Amino acid sequence: MSTGNDCSNSSNSDTTNDKDVLSLFSSSSSFGNLRILMISPEYPPINGGVGRYTYNLVQELKRQEIDVYVACDSRGNGDFVGLSPNNIHNSEILFNLVDKIKPDIVHIQYEPGLYGLKLHSYRPSKIFTTIDSFYEKSRVPIVTTFHSGYTFTQWMRIPEIKINKKKGSVLVPGKDIDDKVHRFLSKISNTLDNANIYWKYLINYKAFRNQNKKILHRSDKGLVFSNYIKSVIGANSSYKESSKKVWLIYHGAEPADSIRGVSKEIARARFPSLPQKDTSRIALAFGFMTVAKGWDILRKMRIPDGWTIVINSSLNHTTNERIRLDNLENIINLNHDYLSEEDLSALFYASDTVLLPYKITSGSGVMFDALGHGIPFIASNLPFFKEFASKSLGITAKRTPNAFTEALLELERNYDKYKKTVEVFKKYLKWDLIARNHIELYHDITNSGPGNKATVSIAKKLTDPTSAQS
Repeated sequence: MSTGNDCSNSSNSDTTNDKDVLSLFSSSSSFGNLRILMISPEYPPINGGVGRYTYNLVQELKRQEIDVYVACDSRGNGDFVGLSPNNIHNSEILFNLVDKIKPDIVHIQYEPGLYGLKLHSYRPSKIFTTIDSFYEKSRVPIVTTFHSGYTFTQWMRIPEIKINKKKGSVLVPGKDIDDKVHRFLSKISNTLDNANIYWKYLINYKAFRNQNKKILHRSDKGLVFSNYIKSVIGANSSYKESSKKVWLIYHGAEPADSIRGVSKEIARARFPSLPQKDTSRIALAFGFMTVAKGWDILRKMRIPDGWTIVINSSLNHTTNERIRLDNLENIINLNHDYLSEEDLSALFYASDTVLLPYKITSGSGVMFDALGHGIPFIASNLPFFKEFASKSLGITAKRTPNAFTEALLELERNYDKYKKTVEVFKKYLKWDLIARNHIELYHDITNSGPGNKATVSIAKKLTDPTSAQS
């Protein structure tokens, strides 16, 4: 999750000359019939779900002979760099890139914090991102993939998470001040600061929704990973065409080619600290160890016999957040930080389920990865997860240690049923299919390929591929 002012830890505007960004263009790039400019500040080797998703999509589009050029942060390995949450020249950079490349479509991976979303404390109408100008004035068709969408309830959980992850308290200057007075003033300062955070999110929710609607209105198509996000992005829109613009194309997920189909025995052997017996079951918690992921309940869970909880976390390099989980009993912490695609696939193959006790989310690449590797999930009962649990792809539970323990037992009792449904569903997450759906959409927008009827049929098929399953 990256919302509001979270993305403040970036220095690329200091290290990159924004005006010279075009000099990084590779003259050896090929130019095909369909040219896509892909925008994602987060891009490998920067770790993060948006960057990893974009990279995999780009690679598959290129395999299908689409010319794709990536613009990203200076720490990423895209074709162009210079974008940053704090770079006020982001729109100018994009206009210059469009003039240089002359793409048929600009595809923006939209996570608000990656484009410097700023909330206003008393004038919500002043909410903005650094690419608003590009959306307003671009004459090239835009496709926007929305990585975030929140109901009011979910939105108002963000201040709580921000407050929980704050370190220390506000210091009051002065060496000779009495300790009691110091603590009192610090407490007052923190209380006022926390109240301001809640207030800012309260008065900006409608503005945030309107911001998404404006972006959708100025896009030729909006893409989402779930019907939940689709309903949030398109709900109650003042623009009549909004509901027709939002398309569902699932988040791609599949094993790395070099390790595809390996046995659980071989996969576990790559991680010697894991239980190696076939009869042992592993519940995996994987990703950024942030407050929003809700891993705090893991330490309080009663782990059923035969199960082992395994965690592997990495630092969120966007926010520099990583909470500490010390003294974990009956839990294996791999401490491998960010994994390669091969090791990540092996870890999923070694596991029997993933635990997703999130406090807030509008999507989860980890869930899709688990499904793509053929394993069901257990997640907190948030709307996004409930949508996929309704397809018998996993279980949702109240976000408490006892509820998650009971969910593990339920999954074990009915494991074959969930496993069978996931095996059917995972074929809809293959990157070649995801890329083909994007290509159909691109051609539909440019009127240079298959018409609207074919494209809509594919999008509809992906909406509920498990509807025929019991």
